[in-house]
Amino acid sequence: MQKQKGFTLAELLICVMILGEIATFAIPKIIYSQQNSRFNAVAKEDLATVAQAYQMLQLNGAVTQNTSAKDLITYINYIKYDTSSSIDDAYGYAGVNSCDGSNPCTRLTNGSVIKFNACTFSATGPNTNVIEVYIDPDGALTAGGAATSDGKSVRGFIYYSGRVATWGTIESGATSSCLGWSKYQDPPYLSW
Repeated sequence: MQKQKGFTLAELLICVMILGEIATFAIPKIIYSQQNSRFNAVAKEDLATVAQAYQMLQLNGAVTQNTSAKDLITYINYIKYDTSSSIDDAYGYAGVNSCDGSNPCTRLTNGSVIKFNACTFSATGPNTNVIEVYIDPDGALTAGGAATSDGKSVRGFIYYSGRVATWGTIESGATSSCLGWSKYQDPPYLSW
């Protein structure tokens, strides 16, 4: 009789256990990485949408020192205008950003929400004056609606000149009618 070669049951069980351990650590990291990549892409897409809306506003000759981010809404293709829900505040600040009549939100087709602040340029300096928007890439509150400092929103800025920046790339001399310097940051997923 010939002896057949193969794996024993014990060897197979050890291999399955090793693969299970690897999957336990690798799968969550892969999912987290994919989610962050998606958030990064959506935030950049929304910043480009806001920049394009501002260019349209400039082309129509409607930009003044009293221009606010709310003036951009008519140039953005959105699926829902919202004045009653909330999104994450910018990363690094434990708060909730409420959408209201003065600071409305729009939900875009990619699932994100852009909040348009009523802040104005307050002057027409091309290199310093900004208006701001908040971009929440998943359009929902983190931590079940509780205020948390690790929200996903990006605080975006449009300079009077048309340049777009985020909190991490804004120039230190930037001014606005309601720009406050505090502990805001760009979320860890955002990369340029």
